[in-house]
Amino acid sequence: MIISKRIVLRFPRRLVERSIVSRLIKDYNLDFNILKASISPEEEGLLVLELSGKQADYDEGIKYLTKTGVKIQSLSQDVLRNEERCTHCGACVTICPTGVFEPDALTKRINFNGEKCIACGICIKACPPRAMELHF
Repeated sequence: MIISKRIVLRFPRRLVERSIVSRLIKDYNLDFNILKASISPEEEGLLVLELSGKQADYDEGIKYLTKTGVKIQSLSQDVLRNEERCTHCGACVTICPTGVFEPDALTKRINFNGEKCIACGICIKACPPRAMELHF
């Protein structure tokens, strides 16, 4: 059975230059989709991934990451839209890095596709009526 999980990886400075994530494909048969990345030389790196594969391969891949020194955190928070508060102003559309918000040309309403959301929280700060909420 194939599983898919969203996780946050934090790389200490000493690991930023190493090819760690590519080993997840080669050695552990895992597929990944990069949802967000912030990696600079000589600084801590942050990577939000959707990791997919067989449960046993996933578990072994996580062990490898932990053993290497990568800090792993489950993406266990969701950003939700409070439909009663949303005024469909569009302030969220241009700031979302994953295109979660899509304007409907006919209704002029802003559609919210939570499946694309990486819970970065940028829209929460940008929303004038405070319709975007973080839930754990």
